[in-house]
Amino acid sequence: MIAPVGAGPLAGVRVLAAEQMQALPFATQLLARLGADVVKVEHPTQGESGRGAHPAMADPEGRPVGATFLRNNLGKRSVGIDLKAPEGRALFLDLVPRFDVVAENFKAGTMDRLGLSYAEVAERHPGIVYVSVSGFGNAPSPEGAHSPYREWPAYASVVEAMSGVYEWARRPGEPPRPNPVGALGDISSALFAVIGILAALRERERSGEGQLVDVAMLDSLLAMTDVVTNMWALGVRPDNPVQLILDTFAASDGYVVVQIAREPQFVRLAELVGHPAWAEDPRLRTRAGWVDHLDDIIRPALEGWLASRTRAEATADLSAAGIAAGSCSTAPEVIADEHVAVRHMLVAMERTDGVPDPVLVPGNPVKLSRLADPPQPPGTRVPWLGEHTARVLRDELGLDDDDLARLRGAGVITP
Repeated sequence: MIAPVGAGPLAGVRVLAAEQMQALPFATQLLARLGADVVKVEHPTQGESGRGAHPAMADPEGRPVGATFLRNNLGKRSVGIDLKAPEGRALFLDLVPRFDVVAENFKAGTMDRLGLSYAEVAERHPGIVYVSVSGFGNAPSPEGAHSPYREWPAYASVVEAMSGVYEWARRPGEPPRPNPVGALGDISSALFAVIGILAALRERERSGEGQLVDVAMLDSLLAMTDVVTNMWALGVRPDNPVQLILDTFAASDGYVVVQIAREPQFVRLAELVGHPAWAEDPRLRTRAGWVDHLDDIIRPALEGWLASRTRAEATADLSAAGIAAGSCSTAPEVIADEHVAVRHMLVAMERTDGVPDPVLVPGNPVKLSRLADPPQPPGTRVPWLGEHTARVLRDELGLDDDDLARLRGAGVITP
């Protein structure tokens, strides 16, 4: 089974998504978790590109289902339609009036070339909310200008690099490190897409009119990494870093991160690690002094205190003293974390290729007081390629068995 739809604050909202990889699929998965009915349109035989990601598992027919697809498509229905075929385009446009939202995240201009642009879709359904997520934006600015990068392909790493955060976080003597936190570029774009969808739906309640929601991944990253431009504008440079303690320190069983940005926090740290005299030490009276003497004074003392403590013991003591600290956890530790269990933040999807351990997918981080958030029911999974093609085309467009057989024979829909 797939996760049930129709319950939650977005019950009744219907989304037709021509999507791939993660930047949009994460957004529509979140909409599905909040009750929306999401119909995912994929190539009828190849599926969307996320299915080809690695590592992968095999579906019941032995086809690969990649990690990117597995973590972004719970609660959806899959319809296999070849949008490059004239009949496939016609099917898509025939489906449009049945939905509230059309969403796509192909390279800018792709939907125009397919004859499925916002203008063409809105002609069929003036109330449609049309969402476009791309690397650098589809719509022109109010002045009529497009991004100079509009035609470039973009993955999360590309826009992350262009946001400046790789250079901002680069340590002396090291090259920039790509993808330091996974798909920040994808998920941030997805979250802004959801905000845009909800705002456009609310505005439609007032005006009765739809509109285009245009989300550029680079715009999303500039918002998420605002520290880069904001700090630069305020005079922060590599030779004049932000004046705070923010680093990792070795405990007996790994590392903990500690952040101290206020003088009272520093005084509490000094007392906790047995160096109350730091509060009066002229070298450490300013935040600049903390940075200058992190490695010759503060780190040796703090790591000496940490050496006899585990990460769990150290973070408990630091937190009790009002000092922000956390364990640098391994993947198995995250999976076993009590917080993760209490908050239902992992969904276990059984594999279909004989491997006993399930696929783990992040749960829903949006908790609503009037919407229960129990663990996903047993059997929850992503849709197999084209699994719901016949049912959706029958229910939505009234196609019969002969129609479906003809379309299959022509390669327009999933065999």
